[in-house]
Amino acid sequence: MRKVTVAATQMACSTDPEENVRKAEQAVREAAKKGANIILLQELFENIYFCQSYDNRYFDWAREADEHPMLQRMAALAKELNVVLPISFFEKANNVFFNSVMVIDADGTQLGVYRKTHIPDDPGYFEKFYFSPGNTGFKVWATKFGKIGVGICWDQWFPETARSLALQGAEIILYPTAIGRHTNGMTDDCSDHWQMAMRGHAAANMVPVVASNRVGLEKGQWTEIEFFGRSFIAGCRGEMIQEAGYHEETILTATFDLDEIEKVRRSFVLFRDRRPECYRSLLTLDGVN
Repeated sequence: MRKVTVAATQMACSTDPEENVRKAEQAVREAAKKGANIILLQELFENIYFCQSYDNRYFDWAREADEHPMLQRMAALAKELNVVLPISFFEKANNVFFNSVMVIDADGTQLGVYRKTHIPDDPGYFEKFYFSPGNTGFKVWATKFGKIGVGICWDQWFPETARSLALQGAEIILYPTAIGRHTNGMTDDCSDHWQMAMRGHAAANMVPVVASNRVGLEKGQWTEIEFFGRSFIAGCRGEMIQEAGYHEETILTATFDLDEIEKVRRSFVLFRDRRPECYRSLLTLDGVN
C-alpha cells in the first residue's frame, strides 16, 4: 500500500504580502497536523488577485525563482514538516513574466517550475497583460509521496491538461485557483461547472484531483470579484470526497491508496484503448488546419 493524504487549503488574501504568507504557512502547519503529505495552496496567494486591473506597478511584485524569498521560506517549511508543497508565485524570467508553480519536495528540494499554459483575458482576469504563455509544457514530478502533476486555474478547464499529466504518470493532479463571480452581474456563479469540469478530468483519467481556490471580495479598477471558494478533493472516479463552502477559510484532507488506484485504473483499460493516431485534430485550432 502507498497511502497518501492530500490537503486543499482555502483562504482570503489581503494587500499585505507578509500577512498572506503567514496565513498560508499556518494553513500548511494545520494541514500537516491533520496528517497531510501533499498540501495545495491557492493561486497567487502572496497578494490580492492583481489581474483584475491593468497596472504596471504590479510587475514589481515578480521575482526570479532562484532568488524568491517566499519560495525559500516555503522550502524550509516543507523540510521541517516533511510535506510536499506546490507553491504558486509571480515569476520574473529575464524580460518576461509567468504565472508559475514551484514544486517543493518533502526534503525542501525545489524540484522545478511549471508555467501556466492557458492564459485568460476576460473582464477581471486580465492575465495576458501580465503573463506570457508558459513554455515548460505539462510536467510531472516524482515526489516522496507520489507522482504529481500541476495545472494552474484556467488550465483546469482544458481536458488536454489533465490527459497530458496522466499520460506522463501523474498519480494526483492539483489545481491552484483564483476564480469567482463579478458582483456587478457580469458573470454568474459558475462554481458547479468549475467543479464538474475537473471531476470529469478525474473520472476520464482515473486520477484524484485536488483544487484550491480563494475566498473573499477583492476590488479592481473596474470590477469586483467575490471568490467563491468551493475547493474540493475528488476521487479517481470523479466522486466528491471533500468540498468547502463559498466563504469559509478551511482545510480539506483526504487519504488515497495510490497502489489500489493504479489497480483500478489498469483494470478499466482506458489507456490501453486510446488511439493517438486518430486524434490529429487536437493539434489544430479549428479541427482542420
